[in-house]
Amino acid sequence: MRHPFRLVVFVVLGLAALSHSAPSGCAQDVSQLESYIRLHYTKQEHLVPMRDGVKLFTAVYLPRDTSHTYPMLMKRTPYAVGPYGVDKFATSLGPSEHFVKAGYIFVNQDVRGRFNSEGEFIQVTPHVANKQKPTDVDESSDTYDTIEWLLKNIPGHNGRVGLYGISYPGFYASAGMIDAHPALKAVSPQAPVGDWYFDDFLHNGAFFLAHAFRWLANNATERPKPTTDKPKPVEYATPDGYKLFLDAGSMENVSKQHLKETISFWKEMMAHPNRDTFWQRRDILPHLKNVAPAVMVVTGWYDAEDLYGSFKSYQAIEKMNPKVNNVLVVGPWHHGGWASGDGDKLGSARFGSKTAAFYRAEIELPFFERYLKDGKHPAPAEATVFETGSNVWRTFDAWPPKATQSKQLYLREKEQLDFAAPTTKDGFDEYVSDPAKPVPYSESITPRMNIEYMTDDQRFAARRPDVLAYQTAEFKEDLVLAGPIDVDLWVSTTGTDADFVVKLIDVFPDNSDPATQPGYQMLLRSEVFRGRFRNSFERPEPFVPNQPTRIKFELLDVLHRFAKGHRLMIQIQSTWFPLVDRNPQTFVPNIFLAKPEDFQKATQRIHRSAEHPTTFRIGVLPQSTPVAK
Repeated sequence: MRHPFRLVVFVVLGLAALSHSAPSGCAQDVSQLESYIRLHYTKQEHLVPMRDGVKLFTAVYLPRDTSHTYPMLMKRTPYAVGPYGVDKFATSLGPSEHFVKAGYIFVNQDVRGRFNSEGEFIQVTPHVANKQKPTDVDESSDTYDTIEWLLKNIPGHNGRVGLYGISYPGFYASAGMIDAHPALKAVSPQAPVGDWYFDDFLHNGAFFLAHAFRWLANNATERPKPTTDKPKPVEYATPDGYKLFLDAGSMENVSKQHLKETISFWKEMMAHPNRDTFWQRRDILPHLKNVAPAVMVVTGWYDAEDLYGSFKSYQAIEKMNPKVNNVLVVGPWHHGGWASGDGDKLGSARFGSKTAAFYRAEIELPFFERYLKDGKHPAPAEATVFETGSNVWRTFDAWPPKATQSKQLYLREKEQLDFAAPTTKDGFDEYVSDPAKPVPYSESITPRMNIEYMTDDQRFAARRPDVLAYQTAEFKEDLVLAGPIDVDLWVSTTGTDADFVVKLIDVFPDNSDPATQPGYQMLLRSEVFRGRFRNSFERPEPFVPNQPTRIKFELLDVLHRFAKGHRLMIQIQSTWFPLVDRNPQTFVPNIFLAKPEDFQKATQRIHRSAEHPTTFRIGVLPQSTPVAK
């Protein structure tokens, strides 16, 4: 919902005084908070019946002080609400320690089919839009039924309920506010899964191998009956993920050798490489209607898992719920980084203050206090967004900001980026993409998708012959980018299939002060596109070898200031391993079933001519018009 125009800049360096409120994560602080919870709360455990008779395990923590009534704050999760047992207390409750001391009734629930709840678990439960019988259940109905039960059976509440969650619990927060219960007054989906064909495991049809392998191996094993036991963590044959997955040779071998074919959802993904009904039913975005009266979507610029779901959820709620007070918060955080830690750095990137501590005390707590307690806190701005590069918080009355001006950057000769269109007739650059020697996504030796890759120094990639790097001249004054970047590639390949990775980078000056990281090529945003889906995610098509072909997709939003003397760089490549599985570069019907002999070298051309211009549409805030050197 749009608010009257507000543009406020908070200088982050002045926020350091708030750092005392952030959980430090040390054992002493955890012990103190657990002791506080034991002294000030009682615990109940219930099996809450749903409309179809399935019972969901629910832990409820009530304040011992019964002289007041309290709102209920609920989290629904597939990750276990332990410790189990009325005499065993959680070490933390709610989104942060501030809520424990502010006074809430905390409700934690194992979702259907997970841990101690009954029923069958379905990954990213499809929404049932037209419920006609008691067996028509989904996460919206389970949330509604839980709230109805809580209102009738839990003492001391004020009749108001809040809902929150990060990542998968963020999905349950989003789903739970559809056709919201009248008592549900405030919801905060934080890094919510939106559409699993573009979030987490699949990005524009390309498979995020390292991430999917680890998450599914740790979280998707079968559970034949309710249990309080957690599965054993995945064991890797080697910490070198590049070697591990390359030596496997094919996705079929990854399944057989390393997962032992024990993860049913992995098998289902391997059978559904295209965006068919299997994936379409798991898209929650079209169903985000009739939601709670106040919504705060939270994410981090460097969320490697659910950045798509965050921005697309905010946009969908805006579009389908014009009267709802729906707001957006974005900070300089990795996935869930706002909920713990300081938020002052990530990898080599520095953000000038403890941004996560500020968020927890000054944004998150006031939001719930306002809508669940009749608090006197002001309504949050439409968009509270951290500007990287300058390290300041800014608020806007719309996102992207209304003042943003659209401009186009063009690939030019001599590895240049320019705001002027190319005039050459046959301009292109090329590289040989070899699936046997893919470009690593990070210099780190790890089998995982590490959270730092989204700020990694990209010099290691720029030096490879199979990576193209284009950059502007040094800026004579600051340039501020805001909103998404639209990618419009003209490519050709000697193969019949190909991936294309595009990375947006801030290049620091070589002669800057050592404290400012001379020459740092700071990754700001990146995305991959599986070329077979350039015309349709449902119906893949091979490339015609050597024929110029257009591919259009989006790099998700940024708010970043390129300081005077910096350059903007775009890198383009065709492998990004093992973050993304290897494209065989030979078209096969199901890319997950490609055989080792299908993997072939291919020469990729990126065109930059007047007839086939590769362009990047960016949003520029007007106070920072670029002037090339």
